[in-house]
Amino acid sequence: MNKYMRFRTSLRLLTGPVAGLALAAAALTSTATAGATGTGGADRSSVDVSGGTRTVRYDLGDEAWHLPQTGEPVELTGVVHYPTDLSEGRHPLIVMLHGWHESCADRQAEAARTAAENSGDDAAYEAASARLFSWPCAQGTPALPSADGYDYLAQKLAAQGFVVVSAGANGINASSVSGDENAAARADLINQHLRMWQKLSTSGKGELAGKFTDPVTGAARSVGFFHHLDLGKVGVMGHSRAGAGVTWQAADRHRGQWPQGVKVKAVAALAPAYNVMTENMSDYTITKTPFAVVRGTCDGQVGGEAFAFAADVAQGNRSGFHRFAVHGANHNYFNTQWSPRSGQVAAYDDATPVEGHPGQCTDREGSTPTTQLTEPQQRRVAATYLGAFFHRYLGTDTTQDPVLTGARHPDAAITEVDVTAAAP
Repeated sequence: MNKYMRFRTSLRLLTGPVAGLALAAAALTSTATAGATGTGGADRSSVDVSGGTRTVRYDLGDEAWHLPQTGEPVELTGVVHYPTDLSEGRHPLIVMLHGWHESCADRQAEAARTAAENSGDDAAYEAASARLFSWPCAQGTPALPSADGYDYLAQKLAAQGFVVVSAGANGINASSVSGDENAAARADLINQHLRMWQKLSTSGKGELAGKFTDPVTGAARSVGFFHHLDLGKVGVMGHSRAGAGVTWQAADRHRGQWPQGVKVKAVAALAPAYNVMTENMSDYTITKTPFAVVRGTCDGQVGGEAFAFAADVAQGNRSGFHRFAVHGANHNYFNTQWSPRSGQVAAYDDATPVEGHPGQCTDREGSTPTTQLTEPQQRRVAATYLGAFFHRYLGTDTTQDPVLTGARHPDAAITEVDVTAAAP
C-alpha cells in the first residue's frame, strides 16, 4: 500500500525513503539563534533595479476559464507588481497562487455561519458556507481578494527586478474538485496564466493585451511587457492547497504541460496542504527543478506531513531542495487577507494558543511551544527566505547561498528558522 493512502498526524522530517537526501543535506542543516548577528554586508541581487515598483491588475471575467475536469467557471484575474523601468533587458516572471479560502466576502453569511456553529445547527451552517463558497459571488457581494494577500512579497521581488503576478483562484475554491484533482486544477490555472503571459511577451498580443488597469482608479494602463519578460526563467509559488498545485505543476511528469517557451526554474510551496491520500507520488515528484518548502511551527491547518511529503517528492532532486521551519509562524498570516488585521471576512489566527502562557503557540500536533510571530514579523521572514530562493534560482545570485543553507540567518533577531538544504 502506498504510504500516502492514509493520513499521517505525526511529524516525520526527512526520514525513511529520503534518508539519502537527508544525509546529503546533513552538513547544510542549521537553526537560527534568536539575537544572533549576520555576517558580511547587505545582500545584493544580480537583478536589483532602482526606481521603485508599479502595480496593475487584469480581470478577464469571473467565468473566463473553465476547469478541464468539471467545466466549472474560474476567474482569470491577476495583480501584477513590476519594476518601474522595464526598458533594460528581460525580467524573470513569478506567478503566485493562493489556496483554499472563502471565495465571497459576504459578512451576513459569515455571521450566520458563526451563529449556526454556536447553536449546532448543521443545516444553517451548510447554507451559510454555500454562500461564502459560491462562484461567481451573488450580485452586490464582492469577491474575497485572496490574490492581494501576497503584495508584501511581490513588491519586494518587483523592486529587485522581477515581474510578479498573483492570480485569483476563487472559482477553484468554490468548485467540486478535491484531492489530486484540486492540485491538478490549480496547476492548469497557473499554466493558463503563463500561456497568456507568453503570448504577451513574444507578440504583444493575446488575451492580456490592453487589459491592464490602475488598481485604484480602474483606468486603463499601458505597460511595456512586450519583449521585456524572460519566460525561460519562471518561478511559481503556491500557498496552502496551491502549494500542492505548484508541486503538481512543476513535477517531472507534467513539464510537458508547460506552455511552449516557458521554463519553470524555481518552485516554492508555502505551508502546502498536500493531499496525503494520493495513490501516485509520481504526479508530484520533482527532481529537475529547484524546490523549496516553508512551514510554521504554529500552523493550525497543515501538519508535519507538509515537510515529509515534500521531502519524498524531492528525493533524488539534484537541482536544489530547501526546507524552512519558521518558529512561531501560523498558516494564515502568510496571506494578509486571511489575517485578523485586515478586517476581512473569514480572517482569523489559526495558531493553537498555549494555556497559561499568553503569546505562546503550538500547532495541531502539539509541537514545542514558542513565541508567536506578529503578522508583520511572519511576513518579513517569509519574504527573506522566499526572496533568497527566487534570487538564487532565477538568476545567478549565489550570495544568497548562506541564507538558503542556514549558514546565515538574516532574521535571527525575530525568530528561529530551522534550515535543511540539499544544495546543487
